[in-house]
Amino acid sequence: QVQLVESGGGLVQPGGSLGLSCAASGSDTAINTMGWYRQAPGKERELVALSSRVGTTTYDDSVKGRFTISRDNGENTVYLQMNSLKPEDTALYYCYVTGVVSQGVFDASPYWGKGTLVTVAS
Repeated sequence: QVQLVESGGGLVQPGGSLGLSCAASGSDTAINTMGWYRQAPGKERELVALSSRVGTTTYDDSVKGRFTISRDNGENTVYLQMNSLKPEDTALYYCYVTGVVSQGVFDASPYWGKGTLVTVAS
């Protein structure tokens, strides 16, 4: 089992910036894919950004050029720097990981954080 702890959500004005972080628990653990999804009120959960262990990144078109995903493999932590925020970025942001190798055992299950709320409003 992997526990994910997110932090960094909050209220920000349009055009502002906010950073999120997510730390995965577990010693002797390596994680292939780490990333972020979001769910706005009344909408389905959608991909925001993903990062592979070797640094390959994927972004939803709506956040390209504004959001940057990064990670610290040694700390099993993933970050999301969000700039030029828009009201439509308001959502619950969920940390997501999959492809976990813990003590030599591979686990392909997806793991989700509890979510951190980002509100963009003036």
